[in-house]
Amino acid sequence: MTRTLTSPEINRTVLHRQLLLERSQADLPQVLERMAGLQAQYAPAIYIGLWSRAEPVERDAVTKLLHDREIIQGTLLRSTIHVVSRRDYWPWALAIRADRRAQVLRAWRGTLKADEMEAAAATLRTALADGPLKQAEIDKVIGADRRRGIGLWLDLVRQPPSGTWERRRADLYTLADDWVGAENGTVEAGRVQLVRRYLTGFGPATRKEIATWAGLPVATVGAVLAELDTTTYRDEQGTELVDLAGGPIADGDADAPPRFLPNWDAALLVHARRSGLLPEEFRKRIFHVRAPQSFPVFLVDGAVAGTWKFSDGALGYDEFRPLTATERERLHAEGERLAEFHA
Repeated sequence: MTRTLTSPEINRTVLHRQLLLERSQADLPQVLERMAGLQAQYAPAIYIGLWSRAEPVERDAVTKLLHDREIIQGTLLRSTIHVVSRRDYWPWALAIRADRRAQVLRAWRGTLKADEMEAAAATLRTALADGPLKQAEIDKVIGADRRRGIGLWLDLVRQPPSGTWERRRADLYTLADDWVGAENGTVEAGRVQLVRRYLTGFGPATRKEIATWAGLPVATVGAVLAELDTTTYRDEQGTELVDLAGGPIADGDADAPPRFLPNWDAALLVHARRSGLLPEEFRKRIFHVRAPQSFPVFLVDGAVAGTWKFSDGALGYDEFRPLTATERERLHAEGERLAEFHA
């Protein structure tokens, strides 16, 4: 008989898999693999997202991993900046390449064609042979219209110091095969690794949720799952959820300590809506058109309870709901640690 997971069990399980119940002691590339990468439109999100999930984490150590090419910053899932381990970069890039190209060509509706982008990619590859280029320099080489989609035809990564705590604008680009190493692997193996990472970091989930996160067709996700050893559950609404066999399910009553998340943390996006980390009544307060960078949030008892901001050496809090004295005490104690990390 298929087990039904309660909403608290799903919430605590995602928190556990996202390393938000208990921080990991693993090295940071492994942490990124466990949590299925880290979305990073805003460079400090790399640092804060890891700080909330692992220990010890020092800002200089994260920057060094970027410089040492142990963690890689590039445009990957949903054409959005992500930070992944070096081991994951090429599998992820290969897994999504064809579908991303097809999606953007449909969106462009013939204004730019594949052969034009292939020619632009060849031109830019030659230009990058002499070293990294800034976004404005790439615009001069191939034009701003082609630059906006060029990463779908030429794998580029952001080269430090661009996209670090010290230099937050991620606008220095280099060839992935120069920075990461030569492309290797297959599309099929990459898709298997990508789906594994999602279930490790966010499962159990529906096929559609995996597809939404990865930017792959649901049918493709289904074919990948057929290659894996999986188990199924249902949620309280009867929806079928799939997971890697043996994946841990957390106790719905497990203590969820306060945690701070950065802008655009993937645990809050629609693919993970089932987790309840972001209560629906608060979603429009975090994501809306007038706030393209979203807002950093804090979690209390496993759910967003407000936003935070670092200013003048301390954290400020905007509470979305009344907190108990104990909740506020625990939150502020964690906030003092984050303020020290910022200092």
